[in-house]
Amino acid sequence: MDLVKEIKRLKEEKNAVILAHYYQVAEIQDIADYVGDSLQLSQKAAETDADIIVFAGVHFMAETAKILNPSKMVVLPDLKAGCSLADSCPPADFEKFTKAHPDHVVITYVNCSAEIKALSDIVCTSSNAIKIVESVPKDTPIIFAPDKNLGHYVAKQTGRDLLLWDGSCIVHEAFSIDKLIELHKKNPDHKIIAHPESEEHILNTATYVGSTSGMINFVREHAKEKFIVATEAGILHKMQLEMPNTELIPAPAVDDNTCACSECHFMKMNTLQKLHDCLLNESPQIEVPEDIRVRALLPIERMLELSK
Repeated sequence: MDLVKEIKRLKEEKNAVILAHYYQVAEIQDIADYVGDSLQLSQKAAETDADIIVFAGVHFMAETAKILNPSKMVVLPDLKAGCSLADSCPPADFEKFTKAHPDHVVITYVNCSAEIKALSDIVCTSSNAIKIVESVPKDTPIIFAPDKNLGHYVAKQTGRDLLLWDGSCIVHEAFSIDKLIELHKKNPDHKIIAHPESEEHILNTATYVGSTSGMINFVREHAKEKFIVATEAGILHKMQLEMPNTELIPAPAVDDNTCACSECHFMKMNTLQKLHDCLLNESPQIEVPEDIRVRALLPIERMLELSK
């Protein structure tokens, strides 16, 4: 069976849209209607007129699409495609944490569960985290969760004293500073660019720090230069498609027995076959309890409004 041809047929027949994150495998990015980062995908999910949203990403992303589109069917190619960062913030523990600091505005990174979003005042992404934090009056204390590395970066950029949840992404903490320095010594003409979920010692080596889409834009604007890219390696596919003559090297991971880069196991659980099957069978579907959905919707809408 020609999977690509069949997926296109099913998509047309069922009035479906395929949204894919930059960290998906190349063949999924190539067939998607839209490829983007968390903010861009949230915006696309909010405005789509499709009957079915096929979300090629991880669970929290598909949940966000469902929160924004309760009447639409949202399917995820593999229901087990989770997120180490989201898992680092259990709802019961986080609720206790927020209740212990009732005077704080709660800002949560979109990489969290619907239950965590429901406990939040505003959601943010790595693209708009600085803007969201700066939207809060300076005399108002802020809880920032769940990513401590992004939180440290935002605190440094804004000068705000943020109360951080102790969570992190294993993919962005997998980079080896020693191997990165060694790689850069061998390639001194390559500029290092990094995602703010990375640890501070990685960010300190970078010429540019930014979101997934921000990194792509930076490379696009400096296409004649060479780069070492410190984020999930899936981003290189889009970069190379847009800038085929730009030399790109993925930043080295601590454990590079399988590849020399850092890859998200959860993101790579989605395959072209699973994407086809979920569209054909309209399963597995993402469901969010209505009481949680309603509470989670407000902080997402606040983010989308502030991001215009």
